[in-house]
Amino acid sequence: MSHPLPLPGVAAPAYLARGDKKKSERERTMIVLRTWHLAGALLLAAMPQAASAQGSAPWPERTVQAIVPFAAGAANDIVGRIVLEQVSKQVNQPIVVENRPGAGGTIGVTAVGKAPPNGHTLLVHSSSFSAAYSLYKSLPYDTLNDFTAVVALGKTPTVLVTSPGKGFKTAADLIAAAKAKPGAMNFASAGIGSVSHLAAERFRLSAGIDAQHIPFRGPNEAFTEVMAGRIDFYFLPLAPALPLVKEGQLVALAVSTDTRAAALPDVPTTMELGLKDSAYLFWTGIFVPAKTPRDVVDRIHAESVKAMQVPAVQERLAKVGSEPMPMSVDQFGKYFRDDVLATAKLMQQVGVKPGD
Repeated sequence: MSHPLPLPGVAAPAYLARGDKKKSERERTMIVLRTWHLAGALLLAAMPQAASAQGSAPWPERTVQAIVPFAAGAANDIVGRIVLEQVSKQVNQPIVVENRPGAGGTIGVTAVGKAPPNGHTLLVHSSSFSAAYSLYKSLPYDTLNDFTAVVALGKTPTVLVTSPGKGFKTAADLIAAAKAKPGAMNFASAGIGSVSHLAAERFRLSAGIDAQHIPFRGPNEAFTEVMAGRIDFYFLPLAPALPLVKEGQLVALAVSTDTRAAALPDVPTTMELGLKDSAYLFWTGIFVPAKTPRDVVDRIHAESVKAMQVPAVQERLAKVGSEPMPMSVDQFGKYFRDDVLATAKLMQQVGVKPGD
Protein backbone atom coordinates (compact mmCIF):
# COMPACT_ATOMS: atom_id res chain seq x y z
CA MET A 1 0.00 0.00 0.00
CA SER A 2 1.10 3.58 -0.44
CA HIS A 3 1.90 5.73 2.58
CA PRO A 4 0.85 9.36 3.17
CA LEU A 5 3.66 11.85 3.36
CA PRO A 6 4.35 13.38 6.79
CA LEU A 7 3.26 16.98 7.41
CA PRO A 8 5.87 19.75 7.02
CA GLY A 9 7.85 20.18 10.21
CA VAL A 10 6.97 16.68 11.50
CA ALA A 11 9.72 14.04 11.29
CA ALA A 12 9.12 10.99 9.08
CA PRO A 13 8.89 7.61 10.83
CA ALA A 14 12.32 5.98 11.21
CA TYR A 15 11.40 2.89 9.24
CA LEU A 16 10.63 4.98 6.16
CA ALA A 17 14.08 6.52 6.35
CA ARG A 18 16.00 3.28 6.65
CA GLY A 19 13.71 1.03 4.56
CA ASP A 20 13.13 -1.48 7.35
CA LYS A 21 11.40 -4.49 5.70
CA LYS A 22 10.89 -6.38 8.97
CA LYS A 23 8.06 -4.18 10.13
CA SER A 24 4.70 -5.61 9.27
CA GLU A 25 2.34 -3.68 7.02
CA ARG A 26 0.05 -3.22 10.03
CA GLU A 27 2.81 -1.76 12.18
CA ARG A 28 3.86 0.63 9.45
CA THR A 29 0.26 1.79 9.01
CA MET A 30 -0.19 2.36 12.78
CA ILE A 31 3.02 4.40 12.98
CA VAL A 32 1.88 6.64 10.12
CA LEU A 33 -1.53 7.10 11.74
CA ARG A 34 0.08 8.01 15.05
CA THR A 35 2.28 10.52 13.21
CA TRP A 36 -0.75 12.14 11.59
CA HIS A 37 -2.56 12.17 14.95
CA LEU A 38 0.38 13.96 16.59
CA ALA A 39 0.57 16.48 13.74
CA GLY A 40 -3.16 17.20 14.04
CA ALA A 41 -2.84 17.74 17.77
CA LEU A 42 0.01 20.16 17.22
CA LEU A 43 -2.01 22.11 14.68
CA LEU A 44 -5.06 22.30 16.98
CA ALA A 45 -2.88 23.53 19.83
CA ALA A 46 -1.50 26.28 17.63
CA MET A 47 -4.91 27.48 16.40
CA PRO A 48 -5.90 29.51 19.51
CA GLN A 49 -2.56 31.30 19.38
CA ALA A 50 -3.07 32.11 15.71
CA ALA A 51 -6.56 33.43 16.44
CA SER A 52 -5.18 35.51 19.29
CA ALA A 53 -2.48 36.93 17.04
CA GLN A 54 -5.14 38.00 14.55
CA GLY A 55 -7.10 39.75 17.31
CA SER A 56 -10.37 39.30 19.15
CA ALA A 57 -13.84 39.60 17.68
CA PRO A 58 -14.14 42.24 14.97
CA TRP A 59 -15.19 45.75 15.97
CA PRO A 60 -17.92 46.75 15.98
CA GLU A 61 -20.25 43.75 16.23
CA ARG A 62 -23.32 45.87 17.03
CA THR A 63 -24.46 49.41 17.77
CA VAL A 64 -21.80 51.56 19.43
CA GLN A 65 -22.73 54.05 22.15
CA ALA A 66 -20.69 57.26 22.31
CA ILE A 67 -21.21 59.27 25.49
CA VAL A 68 -20.57 63.02 25.56
CA PRO A 69 -20.49 64.20 29.21
CA PHE A 70 -21.84 67.65 28.32
CA ALA A 71 -24.99 69.10 26.79
CA ALA A 72 -25.67 68.99 23.07
CA GLY A 73 -24.00 71.84 21.20
CA ALA A 74 -20.82 71.83 23.29
CA ALA A 75 -17.63 71.96 21.24
CA ASN A 76 -16.66 68.33 21.89
CA ASP A 77 -20.23 67.27 21.09
CA ILE A 78 -20.11 69.03 17.70
CA VAL A 79 -16.70 67.64 16.71
CA GLY A 80 -17.48 64.15 17.99
CA ARG A 81 -20.71 63.92 16.04
CA ILE A 82 -19.06 65.03 12.79
CA VAL A 83 -16.33 62.38 12.98
CA LEU A 84 -18.43 59.52 14.36
CA GLU A 85 -21.11 59.99 11.75
CA GLN A 86 -18.51 59.14 9.11
CA VAL A 87 -17.04 56.29 11.19
CA SER A 88 -20.52 54.78 11.40
CA LYS A 89 -20.74 54.74 7.60
CA GLN A 90 -17.32 53.10 7.32
CA VAL A 91 -17.97 50.27 9.77
CA ASN A 92 -21.60 49.80 8.71
CA GLN A 93 -22.91 49.92 12.26
CA PRO A 94 -24.91 52.64 14.06
CA ILE A 95 -22.99 54.88 16.46
CA VAL A 96 -25.44 56.55 18.81
CA VAL A 97 -24.16 59.75 20.44
CA GLU A 98 -25.71 60.32 23.84
CA ASN A 99 -25.32 63.49 25.94
CA ARG A 100 -25.03 62.85 29.68
CA PRO A 101 -24.24 66.22 31.29
CA GLY A 102 -23.93 66.85 35.00
CA ALA A 103 -21.40 67.16 37.81
CA GLY A 104 -18.79 68.75 35.60
CA GLY A 105 -18.86 65.83 33.20
CA THR A 106 -18.23 63.15 35.82
CA ILE A 107 -21.61 61.46 35.33
CA GLY A 108 -20.93 60.61 31.72
CA VAL A 109 -17.30 59.69 32.36
CA THR A 110 -18.27 57.33 35.19
CA ALA A 111 -20.78 55.56 32.94
CA VAL A 112 -18.07 54.82 30.37
CA GLY A 113 -15.60 53.75 33.04
CA LYS A 114 -18.06 51.11 34.25
CA ALA A 115 -18.96 49.87 30.77
CA PRO A 116 -17.64 46.54 29.42
CA PRO A 117 -14.19 47.09 27.87
CA ASN A 118 -15.11 45.90 24.40
CA GLY A 119 -15.09 49.09 22.35
CA HIS A 120 -18.88 49.40 22.17
CA THR A 121 -19.00 52.28 24.66
CA LEU A 122 -16.91 55.32 23.80
CA LEU A 123 -16.23 58.53 25.69
CA VAL A 124 -16.01 61.73 23.65
CA HIS A 125 -14.29 64.18 25.97
CA SER A 126 -12.11 67.25 25.91
CA SER A 127 -9.65 69.36 27.85
CA SER A 128 -12.24 69.40 30.64
CA PHE A 129 -11.30 65.78 31.33
CA SER A 130 -7.82 66.98 32.33
CA ALA A 131 -9.27 69.69 34.58
CA ALA A 132 -11.57 67.37 36.53
CA TYR A 133 -8.51 65.54 37.87
CA SER A 134 -7.58 68.56 40.00
CA LEU A 135 -11.00 70.15 40.36
CA TYR A 136 -12.55 67.54 42.64
CA LYS A 137 -11.29 66.07 45.90
CA SER A 138 -12.49 62.64 44.88
CA LEU A 139 -13.79 61.16 41.66
CA PRO A 140 -15.72 57.94 41.07
CA TYR A 141 -13.01 56.94 38.59
CA ASP A 142 -9.23 57.09 38.20
CA THR A 143 -8.52 59.60 35.43
CA LEU A 144 -5.09 58.26 34.51
CA ASN A 145 -5.66 54.54 34.95
CA ASP A 146 -9.30 53.73 34.19
CA PHE A 147 -9.27 54.90 30.58
CA THR A 148 -7.26 54.53 27.39
CA ALA A 149 -6.83 57.60 25.22
CA VAL A 150 -7.59 56.36 21.70
CA VAL A 151 -7.55 59.22 19.21
CA ALA A 152 -7.40 63.01 19.16
CA LEU A 153 -10.24 64.32 16.99
CA GLY A 154 -8.92 67.84 16.77
CA LYS A 155 -7.89 71.00 18.52
CA THR A 156 -9.93 74.15 18.74
CA PRO A 157 -8.33 77.43 19.74
CA THR A 158 -10.01 79.34 22.52
CA VAL A 159 -10.84 82.86 21.42
CA LEU A 160 -10.85 86.07 23.44
CA VAL A 161 -14.15 87.87 22.81
CA THR A 162 -15.81 91.02 24.07
CA SER A 163 -18.90 93.06 23.36
CA PRO A 164 -18.68 95.53 20.45
CA GLY A 165 -19.95 98.15 22.88
CA LYS A 166 -16.78 97.94 24.96
CA GLY A 167 -14.86 99.65 22.17
CA PHE A 168 -11.81 97.39 22.33
CA LYS A 169 -10.27 97.05 18.88
CA THR A 170 -7.33 94.86 19.92
CA ALA A 171 -6.26 92.71 22.82
CA ALA A 172 -3.68 95.38 23.61
CA ASP A 173 -6.55 97.84 24.17
CA LEU A 174 -8.16 95.47 26.65
CA ILE A 175 -4.89 94.85 28.50
CA ALA A 176 -4.19 98.59 28.73
CA ALA A 177 -7.66 99.24 30.14
CA ALA A 178 -7.24 96.47 32.72
CA LYS A 179 -3.87 97.80 33.84
CA ALA A 180 -5.27 101.34 34.10
CA LYS A 181 -7.81 100.17 36.69
CA PRO A 182 -6.48 97.05 38.42
CA GLY A 183 -9.24 94.77 39.64
CA ALA A 184 -12.04 96.74 37.99
CA MET A 185 -12.38 94.47 34.95
CA ASN A 186 -14.12 91.09 35.02
CA PHE A 187 -14.23 87.98 32.87
CA ALA A 188 -16.74 85.19 32.41
CA SER A 189 -16.37 81.45 32.37
CA ALA A 190 -18.63 78.44 32.01
CA GLY A 191 -17.62 77.41 35.53
CA ILE A 192 -14.60 77.07 37.78
CA GLY A 193 -12.01 74.84 36.14
CA SER A 194 -13.73 74.98 32.75
CA VAL A 195 -11.80 75.55 29.53
CA SER A 196 -13.03 79.14 29.40
CA HIS A 197 -11.80 79.74 32.95
CA LEU A 198 -8.35 78.22 32.50
CA ALA A 199 -7.74 79.90 29.14
CA ALA A 200 -8.59 83.28 30.66
CA GLU A 201 -6.34 82.63 33.65
CA ARG A 202 -3.39 81.79 31.39
CA PHE A 203 -4.00 85.03 29.50
CA ARG A 204 -4.38 87.05 32.70
CA LEU A 205 -1.21 85.70 34.26
CA SER A 206 0.81 86.21 31.10
CA ALA A 207 -0.52 89.75 30.53
CA GLY A 208 0.01 90.67 34.16
CA ILE A 209 -3.51 92.01 34.71
CA ASP A 210 -5.88 91.76 37.66
CA ALA A 211 -9.47 90.90 36.77
CA GLN A 212 -12.39 89.39 38.65
CA HIS A 213 -13.56 85.91 37.65
CA ILE A 214 -17.34 85.55 37.24
CA PRO A 215 -18.25 81.87 36.80
CA PHE A 216 -21.59 80.90 35.28
CA ARG A 217 -23.41 77.59 35.18
CA GLY A 218 -22.78 77.17 31.49
CA PRO A 219 -21.71 78.89 28.28
CA ASN A 220 -25.14 80.20 27.31
CA GLU A 221 -25.45 82.40 30.39
CA ALA A 222 -21.91 83.68 29.87
CA PHE A 223 -22.69 84.53 26.22
CA THR A 224 -25.70 86.56 27.26
CA GLU A 225 -23.81 88.59 29.85
CA VAL A 226 -20.85 89.30 27.58
CA MET A 227 -23.06 90.42 24.68
CA ALA A 228 -25.01 92.64 27.08
CA GLY A 229 -21.75 94.32 28.12
CA ARG A 230 -22.00 93.34 31.79
CA ILE A 231 -18.90 91.15 31.40
CA ASP A 232 -15.70 92.64 29.98
CA PHE A 233 -14.18 89.60 28.29
CA TYR A 234 -14.60 85.90 27.81
CA PHE A 235 -12.45 83.04 26.46
CA LEU A 236 -14.30 80.16 24.86
CA PRO A 237 -13.71 77.41 22.30
CA LEU A 238 -13.82 78.71 18.75
CA ALA A 239 -16.62 76.40 17.58
CA PRO A 240 -19.51 78.02 19.48
CA ALA A 241 -17.95 81.50 19.18
CA LEU A 242 -17.66 81.58 15.38
CA PRO A 243 -21.33 82.22 14.52
CA LEU A 244 -21.57 85.10 17.03
CA VAL A 245 -18.33 86.64 15.80
CA LYS A 246 -19.42 86.43 12.17
CA GLU A 247 -22.78 87.98 13.04
CA GLY A 248 -21.07 90.86 14.82
CA GLN A 249 -22.53 90.07 18.23
CA LEU A 250 -19.05 89.49 19.62
CA VAL A 251 -15.63 90.90 18.72
CA ALA A 252 -12.71 88.45 18.52
CA LEU A 253 -9.51 90.03 19.84
CA ALA A 254 -7.11 87.07 19.94
CA VAL A 255 -6.85 83.30 19.82
CA SER A 256 -4.94 81.42 22.48
CA THR A 257 -2.65 79.40 20.24
CA ASP A 258 0.85 79.67 18.83
CA THR A 259 -0.50 79.78 15.26
CA ARG A 260 -3.50 81.65 13.88
CA ALA A 261 -6.82 79.85 13.55
CA ALA A 262 -7.74 79.00 9.97
CA ALA A 263 -11.32 80.06 10.66
CA LEU A 264 -10.19 83.51 11.88
CA PRO A 265 -7.05 84.25 9.86
CA ASP A 266 -7.12 87.99 10.63
CA VAL A 267 -7.20 87.53 14.40
CA PRO A 268 -3.73 87.44 16.02
CA THR A 269 -2.60 84.88 18.56
CA THR A 270 -1.85 85.72 22.15
CA MET A 271 1.70 84.56 21.45
CA GLU A 272 1.99 87.16 18.69
CA LEU A 273 1.14 89.76 21.30
CA GLY A 274 4.25 88.73 23.21
CA LEU A 275 2.32 86.93 25.96
CA LYS A 276 4.57 84.03 26.88
CA ASP A 277 2.90 80.77 27.99
CA SER A 278 -0.53 82.19 27.16
CA ALA A 279 -1.63 79.48 24.72
CA TYR A 280 -4.43 77.18 25.84
CA LEU A 281 -5.76 74.60 23.39
CA PHE A 282 -9.19 73.06 23.62
CA TRP A 283 -8.91 69.49 22.31
CA THR A 284 -11.44 66.74 21.72
CA GLY A 285 -10.70 63.04 21.79
CA ILE A 286 -12.11 59.54 22.15
CA PHE A 287 -11.46 57.34 25.19
CA VAL A 288 -12.44 53.78 26.12
CA PRO A 289 -12.27 51.74 29.34
CA ALA A 290 -8.66 50.84 30.17
CA LYS A 291 -8.95 47.08 29.65
CA THR A 292 -10.25 47.37 26.10
CA PRO A 293 -8.12 45.04 23.88
CA ARG A 294 -5.39 46.86 22.00
CA ASP A 295 -6.55 45.56 18.63
CA VAL A 296 -9.97 47.14 19.25
CA VAL A 297 -8.31 50.40 20.33
CA ASP A 298 -6.22 50.37 17.16
CA ARG A 299 -9.29 49.73 15.01
CA ILE A 300 -11.20 52.66 16.53
CA HIS A 301 -8.14 54.85 16.05
CA ALA A 302 -7.70 53.76 12.42
CA GLU A 303 -11.37 54.26 11.52
CA SER A 304 -11.43 57.70 13.17
CA VAL A 305 -8.28 58.81 11.34
CA LYS A 306 -9.75 57.50 8.09
CA ALA A 307 -12.95 59.46 8.74
CA MET A 308 -11.03 62.68 9.36
CA GLN A 309 -9.33 62.31 5.99
CA VAL A 310 -12.64 62.46 4.11
CA PRO A 311 -12.85 65.88 2.40
CA ALA A 312 -16.47 66.48 3.46
CA VAL A 313 -15.56 65.78 7.09
CA GLN A 314 -12.52 68.04 6.91
CA GLU A 315 -14.71 70.82 5.52
CA ARG A 316 -17.26 70.45 8.32
CA LEU A 317 -14.57 70.40 10.99
CA ALA A 318 -12.93 73.50 9.52
CA LYS A 319 -16.24 75.36 9.62
CA VAL A 320 -16.48 74.87 13.38
CA GLY A 321 -12.85 75.85 13.90
CA SER A 322 -11.49 72.38 14.63
CA GLU A 323 -8.00 71.76 13.29
CA PRO A 324 -6.12 68.45 12.78
CA MET A 325 -4.23 66.97 15.70
CA PRO A 326 -2.53 63.88 14.22
CA MET A 327 -1.24 61.51 16.89
CA SER A 328 -0.77 57.79 17.35
CA VAL A 329 -2.55 56.01 20.20
CA ASP A 330 0.58 56.17 22.35
CA GLN A 331 1.27 59.81 21.51
CA PHE A 332 -2.25 60.85 22.46
CA GLY A 333 -1.98 58.90 25.69
CA LYS A 334 1.19 60.80 26.62
CA TYR A 335 -0.33 64.11 25.54
CA PHE A 336 -3.33 63.50 27.78
CA ARG A 337 -1.21 62.65 30.82
CA ASP A 338 0.98 65.71 30.29
CA ASP A 339 -2.12 67.89 29.92
CA VAL A 340 -3.56 66.57 33.19
CA LEU A 341 -0.37 67.51 35.04
CA ALA A 342 0.00 70.92 33.33
CA THR A 343 -3.60 71.77 34.17
CA ALA A 344 -3.06 70.78 37.80
CA LYS A 345 -0.10 73.16 37.97
CA LEU A 346 -2.14 76.01 36.49
CA MET A 347 -4.92 75.48 39.00
CA GLN A 348 -2.43 75.71 41.84
CA GLN A 349 -1.07 78.97 40.40
CA VAL A 350 -4.50 80.62 40.30
CA GLY A 351 -5.61 79.25 43.66
CA VAL A 352 -8.28 76.80 42.52
CA LYS A 353 -8.73 74.27 45.29
CA PRO A 354 -10.38 70.90 44.82
CA GLY A 355 -14.04 70.80 45.80
CA ASP A 356 -16.50 68.03 46.37
